[in-house]
Amino acid sequence: MSATDAPARAKGPARTAATTPMSRMAALARAEMILLGRNKGTVFAALFVPFVLPFSVRAGAEEMDLAGAGLTLGTLVLPAAIGFSLLFAVYSALVGVFVVRREELVLKRLRTGELRDVEILGGSALPAVLGGLVQSLLLAVGCAVLLDLSAPSAPHLAVVGLLLGLVLCAALAAVTASFTRTGESAQVTPLPIMFVSMAGSGLFFPLDLLPDRLASVCELLPLTPVITLVRGGWTGDLSAGEALGAVATAVAWTVLAVFAVRRRFRWEPRH
Repeated sequence: MSATDAPARAKGPARTAATTPMSRMAALARAEMILLGRNKGTVFAALFVPFVLPFSVRAGAEEMDLAGAGLTLGTLVLPAAIGFSLLFAVYSALVGVFVVRREELVLKRLRTGELRDVEILGGSALPAVLGGLVQSLLLAVGCAVLLDLSAPSAPHLAVVGLLLGLVLCAALAAVTASFTRTGESAQVTPLPIMFVSMAGSGLFFPLDLLPDRLASVCELLPLTPVITLVRGGWTGDLSAGEALGAVATAVAWTVLAVFAVRRRFRWEPRH
């Protein structure tokens, strides 16, 4: 056999570019952003409702003794606006995302690839979390301009509160999705946490204006420490012990939610 007839030497397997957890999550987040943009109802609830609800808080504040609680209209409305953004743009939106992707077998197919479970949930949640972050920053700027709100006295507390709120709401969304059967019911199952948070976490009524026993119970609600830290970041009257207590409560709820997700989250459609 001549040299020209000799078979070509087999080449080794083609090298593939190495991927990292961040690159995999970013790719999943880009795909999720496209899918999320096609759901007009979710986009409306996530982007516009948090901008409207603070007006109801402002209207109700006219009958409150804010000065007696050491608050102003701005320090009441701003934390409430951020709380609404966390509830609607992050928590409620992600419940629908997790449930719909599960029922469409998207999550199950993703698990067959190189994505880990935490990367699948994190990448799916990233667009809503970033949207909630941007929306909260815009609300802070808007409230500062419209309500003549001064710069925060303890900005680190506001930053910590917002970041904890984003992580906590994403984790709570995954927990709620575990008990939600269909995309239609995903519009209902988030309501208990949303109603309880709006009523008892200081969004509409500051805890300082509630009876002491009721306020002590409300302090243990999931969103209360987030609102407390954000409000304390602007007022500057939150002591070190109170701040640490709020952080500990938020972290405890987050750890509990993550544990529940690891034990109860469903990757296949519920029947």
